[in-house]
Amino acid sequence: MGIVPTDNLEEGMVLAADVHDRTGRLLLGAGVELDRKRIVILMTWGVTETDILGGESDSLSSTLPSEFPPALMEAAEAELRPLFGENDMEHPVMRELLRLAALRKVIHGNP
Repeated sequence: MGIVPTDNLEEGMVLAADVHDRTGRLLLGAGVELDRKRIVILMTWGVTETDILGGESDSLSSTLPSEFPPALMEAAEAELRPLFGENDMEHPVMRELLRLAALRKVIHGNP
């Protein structure tokens, strides 16, 4: 399944990698099956996304509403990326901002 936003996590999903908080403290280890309590823990500690086992490894298609082809999102992200300048696009917040801006562009036709 790949990288999944915390808001989209469901009970029964299994972590593919360790999850750490912002200070590097281990919250949940790889292989842990998520239940409601563990999902709440991730949200409480500000975790924005997790690596989940199974399915596709393409994070874009795993978080994209089914009515939008991934190619549209990829094109929108490529068009918007220059607007993010020298920002660290590996940072989870910046990745999420780019994803949301691209989704808005696909839906509304503008950034």
